[in-house]
Amino acid sequence: MAAIAPAAELGSAAPDFTLKGTDDRMHTLAGLRGERGTVVVFMCNHCPYVKAILDRLVRDARDLKPLGVNVIGINSNDPATYPEDSFENMKELAPRLGFPYLWDETQDVARAYGAVCTPDFFGFDRDLRLRYRGQLDASRKETAPEGTPRELFEAMKMIAETGIGPAIQNPSIGCSIKWREG
Repeated sequence: MAAIAPAAELGSAAPDFTLKGTDDRMHTLAGLRGERGTVVVFMCNHCPYVKAILDRLVRDARDLKPLGVNVIGINSNDPATYPEDSFENMKELAPRLGFPYLWDETQDVARAYGAVCTPDFFGFDRDLRLRYRGQLDASRKETAPEGTPRELFEAMKMIAETGIGPAIQNPSIGCSIKWREG
């Protein structure tokens, strides 16, 4: 089922976390943050919306790195419902990403961030204050045409340079996070 990320309170602090990465090490937000900005993207393996943007997300993460912006992927889906989102399958996808891919096994981090869909993007400034809660680009279940504006990239470039995000932020649309029952 498709979900739309709600507007967020810009300026709010990034919730801290310690999560296991696909490298089998524990990672913290403080240890992974970028010098000039940080993107936390809630994503997973199975979602057609994530699959449609994956190559562009990898490209944008690579292009943001020299600007001092790091990207962190977090999977919060229940693998009992969607086995493709298991930690073992995350490890298979991880080498393609070029950025840390973390497992939110308890789903507490997704709840703390208010994440609702995959992909769901949270762009923070150098002080880990939320400045962007929008989409990567206009892709949905299909990849948008070449030349489509790179909304996340441009927003994070602006944040890295000025500390301020764009006035217009189009919400991300994707599969709803697969919450555990109970």
